[in-house]
Amino acid sequence: MNESGHLRVLLADDQPLLRMGFRLILEGEDGLEVVGEASDGAEAVRQVGHLDPDVVLMDVRMPTLDGIEATRAITSSGSRARIVILTTFDLDEYAFAGLQAGASAFLLKDVAPAELVQAVRVVASGDAVVAPRVTQRLLETYVRGAEPVSALNGPAEASPPATAPAPRDPLLEDLTPRETEMLEAMSEGLSNAEIAHRYFLSEATVKTHVRRILTKLHLRDRVQAVVYAYETGLVTPSNPDY
Repeated sequence: MNESGHLRVLLADDQPLLRMGFRLILEGEDGLEVVGEASDGAEAVRQVGHLDPDVVLMDVRMPTLDGIEATRAITSSGSRARIVILTTFDLDEYAFAGLQAGASAFLLKDVAPAELVQAVRVVASGDAVVAPRVTQRLLETYVRGAEPVSALNGPAEASPPATAPAPRDPLLEDLTPRETEMLEAMSEGLSNAEIAHRYFLSEATVKTHVRRILTKLHLRDRVQAVVYAYETGLVTPSNPDY
């Protein structure tokens, strides 16, 4: 966010018309500013370092460097930018791989304008997950049965679901019983308000628990906490057809 209080957005897509459409939508809203565009992943990585955006809308299929590897490079660099993966299908291995690489959410390319704007604001806040139950459904489908994919090489074939439980991460031992409950609830796709209602807590208290969970587990945001919970076996897929 710049001195004027505007959220700074970078558009990364190899289709100029799509970038133009997103720019027109976002710049028509108060408080949003498109600070740059990139036509491939390598350019997106460079521009993030130069422009310091709050949010990057990242396509997965781009030349030179695909969106998944660009996402991984940006998040591993320590950038504060939140990344939203743009995909065609809600149950997409590319979207799953993007979340594994550190993206904060994913959106369908045919997203309604109002939903695009809301997604940018929500992801920038770090307080919630875009379409949390869709994210949960994606994880239920892929987290225990798919290998990472490359947007350039094409999706890998899904392997059979793992039968052995994932090793328990020692960092989980640092969570209090209440924080573990909060993480499990987040993994169900519950919002802060829904978690507060379930456990008879205030939303402020839930937000405090979420912040502590992210700090203890060295995670960027809520969606990364959900991915972590599935990958470590704290939460196991129960209904892939959810």
